[in-house]
Amino acid sequence: MSDDDVPPDAASAARRPQLTQPALDFVDLPIDFEAFYLGHQEFFHTFAELHLGSRAAAEESVHRVFLEILAGWDGLLQEEDLEQHTLAVLHRHVTTQLEQEQRDPAFLINGPIARSLRAVRDELELADGPCGLYEAITLLPPRQFTVIVLRHLMGYPTRQIARYMGLNERTVDYHGRKGRDRLRVHLQLPPDPNRNSKKKGRGQ
Repeated sequence: MSDDDVPPDAASAARRPQLTQPALDFVDLPIDFEAFYLGHQEFFHTFAELHLGSRAAAEESVHRVFLEILAGWDGLLQEEDLEQHTLAVLHRHVTTQLEQEQRDPAFLINGPIARSLRAVRDELELADGPCGLYEAITLLPPRQFTVIVLRHLMGYPTRQIARYMGLNERTVDYHGRKGRDRLRVHLQLPPDPNRNSKKKGRGQ
């Protein structure tokens, strides 16, 4: 049977991404959720892998994330900040899995992630502190955590971060600055001298 023999609706459904559930082989996805899945699944997997340490663990976690989002999809569509709500689901699943498995950040961080964190340490001009940088990042409030991870670990530009989080670019920059300041507190480092000089410059 050729593609030409397949009814248009059936052919379209066959090309759609599908999520597997324990009780069902496949789920027919709403078109708008399909678009969301296609636009976010790579980012969600990268985000989860960065924190869980392996692709397999990331795939399992993101699978659960998308199933939860799908279950509440109609309600989420009514929210003005859809991106922020779905990012919160992703963040919660990742952090909950780490807590349940009692993961030690030092054990979790493999070679590539360790290199990423060293790069972040240099980019944020942070010296080594009494607790690890990854551990300090996980202590940040959700929005600061998300901005720091997306900008400094995943390399996303501000415009893209703003789109994912449903915020304007100035608000993203604000949470980035607050996250950097809080990291310095967690790592017991002195305040960023550049921040003070900028404030003085604006006041003069």
